[in-house]
Amino acid sequence: MIASAPISRTRSVLLWLLALALMASAVVYQRRTGPTHPLQGKVAVGTKTVAYKLIRSEETLRDARVALPDPGVAGTLVWRRFPTTEAWTPQAMILETVKGKAELAGYLPRQAAAGKVEYRVELAAPSGLITIPAKEHIVLRYKGHVPLTLLISHISMMFISVLLGLRVGLGTVLGPLTPRKHLWVALGCMTLGGLILGPFVQKYAFGHFWTGFPWGFDLTDNKTLIMWLAWAFACGVAGFKVSTRELLVRITVLAATVAMIVVYLIPHSMRGSQLDYSKLQAGADAKAAVGTGR
Repeated sequence: MIASAPISRTRSVLLWLLALALMASAVVYQRRTGPTHPLQGKVAVGTKTVAYKLIRSEETLRDARVALPDPGVAGTLVWRRFPTTEAWTPQAMILETVKGKAELAGYLPRQAAAGKVEYRVELAAPSGLITIPAKEHIVLRYKGHVPLTLLISHISMMFISVLLGLRVGLGTVLGPLTPRKHLWVALGCMTLGGLILGPFVQKYAFGHFWTGFPWGFDLTDNKTLIMWLAWAFACGVAGFKVSTRELLVRITVLAATVAMIVVYLIPHSMRGSQLDYSKLQAGADAKAAVGTGR
């Protein structure tokens, strides 16, 4: 039976609340960062301030709708496939009404899974041409449809593993002993969510189960593997019962917790799957032309 560290109920509740707060912060951070999160900002068009939210991810089932609140001027969607040196394609945007609100919209043609398109929006303002974004272009990636049940299961397991992992780390620092039960359950959730369900999500989205080491450089796959290895090593050192080497256990568990925190500080989907259009044009199958990129 796995030994649990003795700890007062009040302290235990406080540690759980702190772990929950830290996990919630990680969820918000992951939601707001990364190359597939919508680009948000504001731009002044004459006397009007337009708050926009431009998408950077879409499913292969449909064209990607790029829209912003009606700025009161004409707009053009300018795009090309990424990464290529193709000529830019300008497309006049049209006014559409969605849920009673007027929007200026344009549509990017759907691509194969992992295919990317870079684009910008140009507004013909009275003071001159306004480009959104002002500097770099927006890169949008297409992905295959992932069943909702699979996606929810994967995300739930990963966040539960983070919650338990943070609780273990806090208990190791602030408690009398490392809580073995939470340590091993965290590893189980990490294994199920990251190494079993994760590859199935990847397969549905981009056609491959794994594009990290040793077959590729997908940062999401690689950081999941590093986190899992650090946690598995900590579990191996800790074992199931309290031993005479608690100092070593604390050090390895804290190292694994730090590794987990660092992993979640890296924006999601960095250096993910990317379709190589040059291989596609050379006659390669779309699945075979998928590698890892930006």
